[in-house]
Amino acid sequence: MSLALTIARRYLFAKKSTNAINIISGISVMGVVIATMALIIVLSVFNGFHDLIASFFTTFDPQLELTPKTGKAAPTDDPLLLKVKELPQIDVATECVEDQALAVYKGQQMMVRVKGVEDNFQYLTNIRSILYGDGDFTLHAADVEYGVPGIRVANDLGTGAYWPDYLKIYAPQREGQLDMMNPEAAFTVDSLLSAGCVFSVKQAKYDKQYILTSITFARNLFFRQGQLTSLALRLKPGCSISETKKEIEALAGEKYYVKDRFEQQADTFRIMQIEKLLAYVFLTFILVVACFNIIGSLSMLMIDKHDDVQTLRHLGASDKLIRRIFLIEGSLISVVGAIAGTLFGLLLCLLQQEFGLVRMGSSSGTFLTDAYPLSVHYSDVAVIVVTVIVIGLLSVYYPVRYLTRRLL
Repeated sequence: MSLALTIARRYLFAKKSTNAINIISGISVMGVVIATMALIIVLSVFNGFHDLIASFFTTFDPQLELTPKTGKAAPTDDPLLLKVKELPQIDVATECVEDQALAVYKGQQMMVRVKGVEDNFQYLTNIRSILYGDGDFTLHAADVEYGVPGIRVANDLGTGAYWPDYLKIYAPQREGQLDMMNPEAAFTVDSLLSAGCVFSVKQAKYDKQYILTSITFARNLFFRQGQLTSLALRLKPGCSISETKKEIEALAGEKYYVKDRFEQQADTFRIMQIEKLLAYVFLTFILVVACFNIIGSLSMLMIDKHDDVQTLRHLGASDKLIRRIFLIEGSLISVVGAIAGTLFGLLLCLLQQEFGLVRMGSSSGTFLTDAYPLSVHYSDVAVIVVTVIVIGLLSVYYPVRYLTRRLL
């Protein structure tokens, strides 16, 4: 093996008798380098958007959330929920009631999701960091109920951050039959006053749908007295989310789903994972095409080294050794291309992270971030390197066996 490696390395880097072979070999290496760079950069961009979206969710979503497996609501005095609240890892537990309703303000109307929360919701999440306006996160005062809409809800309804009149909320009654002569009787109607602010998670799922209010208002509106639709949890500093999640699942897993932040947004992140996988597959096909250049380079090299091969045979070299020389030659092209492409790809990712070389648009502040976000996951890098080397080996194995019989 050492003799074959030495000869293959010399064939790869030494000057050939025909300059075209050097050019073709260089193109083969550059094809692998560029394909490897593209894989690393594109997958890092997907990782960057994944982490960027996750950072926005953390301002609104709880660390853990329990929702009933059957039905839309569960009793607040469920012994399992009481046990969960008493766990030593739990710092804040907030009962929530959420459902769909119709919001109407001065002739403008839209479907929204009304989410009623307890007063400690501001300690459960970082909601104050995403509030805009002169008001504060106040959900009720005495008998007055306040609402904090998403920024796009406020825009579509025309309320702005502060509205002087009542915002009417309509919800269908859960019991009784619809009277076609008096359809309004089938709805429960209540009103919210402005808290003087709106929230912006920078995600349409929240900004364009949600109105936050007190849990008392939501229970009265949706006839959920003594019930909750979810129990949101925040853990004490230093507690493991994954370990606590397992403990809660063992305690209440038969009746409740226990979801972390990523599972709460499973659809969004699943779509991103599928897009990332498709990008990986398409770029791998490009890599396969690039590896065909290696076959052309090896065939030219075999013709160029025909006399050398005959000399090796006269010295006692077997066909197996000669075949191994050119197999190692093709493998070296793949390995050199994979290493060089990985280094250049990581360098470009570092430059993008530090200086934002590739911008999202010409106008600053138009997008969520000015430059394309990148996040290098070294597990992805390892998969890419292995992919490049394996495809390189497979692309030269059978052609080399065939070409050595035909050309040598």
